[in-house]
Amino acid sequence: MICYGPNCGPAFEDTEPVSKCNETELKDRCVMTSSLKGFVCRMSVAAVCLGFASTGVMASCSDTPAPEVQWSNCDKSRKVMSGTDLSRSKLDWANLSATDLGGATLATAYMFRANLSRTSLRDSDLQGADLTKVQGLRAIFDGAKAMNAVFTKAELNRASFVSADLTGVDFSKAELSRVNLSETKLDGASFRFANLSRAILAGSSLNGVELSGAYTYLMRVEGVDLSGVVGLSQSQLDIACGDDGTKIPDGLEQPKEWPCVD
Repeated sequence: MICYGPNCGPAFEDTEPVSKCNETELKDRCVMTSSLKGFVCRMSVAAVCLGFASTGVMASCSDTPAPEVQWSNCDKSRKVMSGTDLSRSKLDWANLSATDLGGATLATAYMFRANLSRTSLRDSDLQGADLTKVQGLRAIFDGAKAMNAVFTKAELNRASFVSADLTGVDFSKAELSRVNLSETKLDGASFRFANLSRAILAGSSLNGVELSGAYTYLMRVEGVDLSGVVGLSQSQLDIACGDDGTKIPDGLEQPKEWPCVD
């Protein structure tokens, strides 16, 4: 797809064709001046990224579910799409709220800022998917295979990941209040500066998990082995909710009294 035409002229530093449109990247190629050519150039980028370019693949919300489907900004809420193959699809800004995607394949899908509120992704394949800044209030990921997926800055309060494989997942700066992470594989996952208040980690595997800067108020770690986590401070541990069965990392002390609330 050629993202820029003759009207852009010297306003573009680069006129190489691109296979997919990254609006921020393409705008960076424009020389941001007040000239007419610069303005036309920027408008051309906007048109391409909204799917109005005359060449290349355009997003069509009426397309049937399939690998590499282009559903950016589409409303697919309250649909039944369980078991479908949406691998490598573009689902950024899509509304998938309350949709049944149980058992669906979404490996390496691009889901930036998608709405997954109350969506069922039970037993889905999300390996390598990009879910940066998704809205996922009460979303269900139970049993999902999401190894190496990205949930950076995602809003996932009260979501459920019971028995999911989240090995190597990036939850940096994500909102995970009251999330259920019971019996999950979290080895190598990052929760840097994430909100884990009242999150449930019972029975989870946490080897190499990064907790630097995470908010751990009443994070439920009763009986959990924390000995392999990285970046956990004494102050974070003191406000979590553990018990005598909680294994503490070397260099930290078990709180004299856990601040647990029934």
